[in-house]
Amino acid sequence: MNWQSPIIQDLISRALIEDIGTGDITSEAIIPAERQAVARVWTKVDGIIAGLPVLELVYKQVDPTLQVELLVQDGYVATAGTTLARVSGPARSILMGERLALNFLQRLSGIATRTSRLTEPIKFYQSRIVDTRKTTPGLRLLEKYAVRVGGGFNHRFGLYDAVLIKDNHIAVAGGIKEAVAAVRRRVGHTVKIEVEVETLEQLQEALESRADIIMLDNMPVEMMKEAVKLAHGKAILEASGGITEENIVEVAKTGVDYISIGAITHSVTVLDISLDIEIEEVAED
Repeated sequence: MNWQSPIIQDLISRALIEDIGTGDITSEAIIPAERQAVARVWTKVDGIIAGLPVLELVYKQVDPTLQVELLVQDGYVATAGTTLARVSGPARSILMGERLALNFLQRLSGIATRTSRLTEPIKFYQSRIVDTRKTTPGLRLLEKYAVRVGGGFNHRFGLYDAVLIKDNHIAVAGGIKEAVAAVRRRVGHTVKIEVEVETLEQLQEALESRADIIMLDNMPVEMMKEAVKLAHGKAILEASGGITEENIVEVAKTGVDYISIGAITHSVTVLDISLDIEIEEVAED
């Protein structure tokens, strides 16, 4: 991940403007400008940590004089009570960046943790967990990074980097064959074409159209098994829709290549991470 990417830097800058505006009137009223402090960032629950570089970038934008010490790396399997980082410098600056830094860290760690919990039970099967475009607007790059930290893989990043023919495209085009043919006339031979299907009849049509990837949308497990037999390696198969921790092993057992789960980004529970002022260092005269 290129943490110096203009996209990420601009994202943080806009988020800080949204939160700070013209200044932190509470801290400015209470804390002398010269007051120095050290803060501890720690997790209250077990989980997979993701987003520590973002925490550091937030604080460097708030105040370049702040010192950020990362004590673990992204991907670390933390237990409750683990200290993740320390931030030292002007107390006002630490508190000014606290909420935004924690928002990023909590959300990305929550995504990584949820992804890990879904990948762990199927690690002995061929299926891979992938994300979707159901991400928080503006945060896709970071949220898809967190999926990778948790052991998952990325689906397409946007409408621009892969073809996915969905039910509404099929309805407008007049059928799967017509939709695939239209795409083949437009895109280059290096672009893979994925088609969403809901029935075995649609699956057969997609196979006859030579789709590269076929998404089995909301299919029952028994139908997925039949789909795997019908495809017989002629296309990559992706299961999608209604997949949870309770049924993911059964889905993986069908032999599908990928399992896409929108919930790992759109319905994630953030990891409970806190920042506490640990030591105050009063500046000498």
